[in-house]
Amino acid sequence: MYRSTLRALRILATTTALLVIGGCTSFSTDHGFDAVRTAVKDRIGNDPQWPRSERQREEALLVVRKLLAAPLTADAAVQIALLNNRGLQATYADLGIAEADLVQAGRLRNPGFSYARLRRADELEIERTFILDVLGLLTLPIRTDLERRRFEITRTRVTAEVLQVATETRRAYYRAVAAQESAKYGEQVKDAAEASAELARRMAAVGNFSALDYARDQVFYAEATAQLARVRQTRLAERERLTHLMGLSGGDVRFTLPDRLPELPKAPRDDAAFEATALTKRLDLASAMQEAESVAAALGLTRVTGFLSVLELGYARNSETNRPRQTGYEIEFRLPIFDWGGARIARAEFTYMQAVNRAADLAVRARSEVRTAYGAYRTAFDIARHYRDEIVPLRKRIADENVLRYNGMLISVFELLADARQQIAAVNAYIEALRDFWIADVNLELATTGRSPGLMQMEATGISTGSAGTAAH
Repeated sequence: MYRSTLRALRILATTTALLVIGGCTSFSTDHGFDAVRTAVKDRIGNDPQWPRSERQREEALLVVRKLLAAPLTADAAVQIALLNNRGLQATYADLGIAEADLVQAGRLRNPGFSYARLRRADELEIERTFILDVLGLLTLPIRTDLERRRFEITRTRVTAEVLQVATETRRAYYRAVAAQESAKYGEQVKDAAEASAELARRMAAVGNFSALDYARDQVFYAEATAQLARVRQTRLAERERLTHLMGLSGGDVRFTLPDRLPELPKAPRDDAAFEATALTKRLDLASAMQEAESVAAALGLTRVTGFLSVLELGYARNSETNRPRQTGYEIEFRLPIFDWGGARIARAEFTYMQAVNRAADLAVRARSEVRTAYGAYRTAFDIARHYRDEIVPLRKRIADENVLRYNGMLISVFELLADARQQIAAVNAYIEALRDFWIADVNLELATTGRSPGLMQMEATGISTGSAGTAAH
């Protein structure tokens, strides 16, 4: 009796210790979000938030409303998106899901207990078995480390998603401001064309204007009207794109944008450290390296469990009528007769080689994308500076000279209006060049510290020349 009680106490103590070990992994207070927040602030300066309670959501909304009270800046638009974009808030939940998997991996499978009561005539047989997953206990540290690596990969991916939303919001902001400014100049072109067409109509009515010149003025007025409708639609579409990224609805959509884009910086950024920065800060590259390390850890687990896929230890106690009680233990494992685990190990090894080569390929691509992005950035800067310092001043000088010639009655009012249209077109082309520069600046930042923007999809390579046709009028 004493030995049975002592054995039962030992089993109970061992089980309790294993359960304590299995339950040592617990949830953190921030679910890994603090690391995401720090990485984002280090790269772009904005402070993302993850409101998880009604009070936190109300505080975030107050910040959003305060930022919307003044004309938006690019940084303010990004901050609003990081606080209010519901798609981004949904992405944050991936952190909680990944941490739940980590906590689950740090806990043992629940022990099993079976009880059988059998009767044969007057004989009664009772069988009791306590089963514990020994293999799960032996591989617990490896499985926990594997899930911890996956949790780190999730944090890196979520950080990349935050930077992606910030990048798209900044691009949308510059496009929306440029579209608004272009629409303003489009209205000026249309007004000038309307004035010219009305004057031509009156002169043609009294026979002082040829039918050819009259038709030219009328068709330009018609084209200017159609072009104004297009730029107004572009203004609406770009503003709605920005509104969606900032997660705004209701009365909040009536935010105010500045009248002009930010001025061109005095000098472009130096490219000396961009490649080195990309290799140390690119999140997709860091994620690829983490993936390779995770596969390596999984390879270790596969080699450990390749021979024994199931190993369970059980304590058994049987009693039968008029017979001595039976006690003992039971070990269960699968015999490796048909499957020695070689296929699983080979698959894990090839997966690891694949992950390593993908990480190396991504490092080469990252350097190439940074060089491409910087080339687009410098081209956009040079074009915008050329418009600002050469084309726009020359157009203004021509306009001033034509005003003097008109005052001296050396040119007609039609020539003066035509020159005014060309000057407005030159200014509009500068607006587009300035917009392209700021978008190229955003793309360069993403290629350096975020993730691959895609060589074929980088909008920085598409320098706008759409105003050339308008200027030709």
